[in-house]
Amino acid sequence: MTQPSVKIYNRNSGTCQFTATVDPSVPASRTRGLNLAYTVMSDADLTGAALAHADLTGAYLSGSWIVDADLSDAILVGANFSDANLSGANLAGADLSGANLIDADLTGANLAGANLAGANLACAKLVGANLAGANLTRACMHFADLSGADLTGATFVGATFVGAVPAGASFVGAVRYPKGSPQ
Repeated sequence: MTQPSVKIYNRNSGTCQFTATVDPSVPASRTRGLNLAYTVMSDADLTGAALAHADLTGAYLSGSWIVDADLSDAILVGANFSDANLSGANLAGADLSGANLIDADLTGANLAGANLAGANLACAKLVGANLAGANLTRACMHFADLSGADLTGATFVGATFVGAVPAGASFVGAVRYPKGSPQ
């Protein structure tokens, strides 16, 4: 029986940077997925990668292509996705708290229920993204393009939106102020 693995390639040189393997005999790997915490994968090609439940805490993925990848319920705390292409990626339920998503392309990405507390999404492209129920508490959304994004029921307490483009975005039921605070 072969073990599930992911090969990480550099998208510029085409060379394999490393291969990560899940050992199904280890109970934690069956429930948590790959442990790629603190790995450096700049300019990696993770197109279509199956990384649900993976731990990428503090990972450096700047400039990487993570198009149509499954990162649902992944732990991405403090990860660096600056200039990364995450278009069409499934990040539903992922923990992206404190993540760097400056200039990231999240066009059509699914971030429903994701935790983006304290994340930096400055200049990010979130066109048509699903952020329904997402936690964007204290997130920096400066100059982010939210055109057509679904932010239904999202929480924005303390978030900043200087220069953001919300054209056609849905904010139905979104929470901007803490409960019981004057508005």
